[in-house]
Amino acid sequence: MVRILTAAEFEKQITRLAEILIDAVDSGAGVSFMKPLARDVAEDFWRGQISGIAAQKTFPIVAELDGTIAGLVLLMRAWAPNQPHRCDVAKLLVHRDFRRRGVATALMQALEDKAKALKQSLITFDAVANSPASRFYQKLGFICVGTYPNFAYSGDGKLDDTALFYKEI
Repeated sequence: MVRILTAAEFEKQITRLAEILIDAVDSGAGVSFMKPLARDVAEDFWRGQISGIAAQKTFPIVAELDGTIAGLVLLMRAWAPNQPHRCDVAKLLVHRDFRRRGVATALMQALEDKAKALKQSLITFDAVANSPASRFYQKLGFICVGTYPNFAYSGDGKLDDTALFYKEI
């Protein structure tokens, strides 16, 4: 089941969301954090999203399998007044126990559906260049417009290039 959490529901799931974020970092995902990711840091990150969720600027979309949150993605509306038509994808994460089961694809489809419902016409984000994630997004019809060299450190401490993506909907 894929659904959008309210701020109250999201807050109740902080522990599980932290587990998923820690698992992503441990598995080498390029998601802004370095190894080892402490539980309190992961929980604080998720707590920091609550005000945006309550204000309906951020929409946490989760996939649940067997009663457990298997993954999530954040749809974040652009903050700039001159970009009311645009949203960003943030933190597409699927716990390793649930990968290769279509969870990420279902989450991204739900994100696109929500973006359309919000009358967003452009989805943007970045991802580690030349990575499995980058190839995944391209299969979903997102277009890579270029890369920044040596943009961010990977969880293992090496510099990775970052690819910029968009999709008009």
